[in-house]
Amino acid sequence: MYTVYVLHSPTYDKIYVGFTSNLQQRLLSHNQLGKKGYTVRYRPWIVIHTEEFDTKSEALQREKQLKSARGRAWIRTLIDS
Repeated sequence: MYTVYVLHSPTYDKIYVGFTSNLQQRLLSHNQLGKKGYTVRYRPWIVIHTEEFDTKSEALQREKQLKSARGRAWIRTLIDS
């Protein structure tokens, strides 16, 4: 099982989209354990959306959709509502 997730940093108004097979561990990495990368700079992150998929390829396809201009516009509607 794979989870596509959308994180939001309210402090910096940033969005992050990713996928993982272990959401709890991945969130811990984004918010506490990670030492480098994009998400370290904009902590703390909150989960604003998740979707589950049976295969890695399905999750990757959805992640790419959410990272598109249309996907990011849709994500912004979640934040603004």
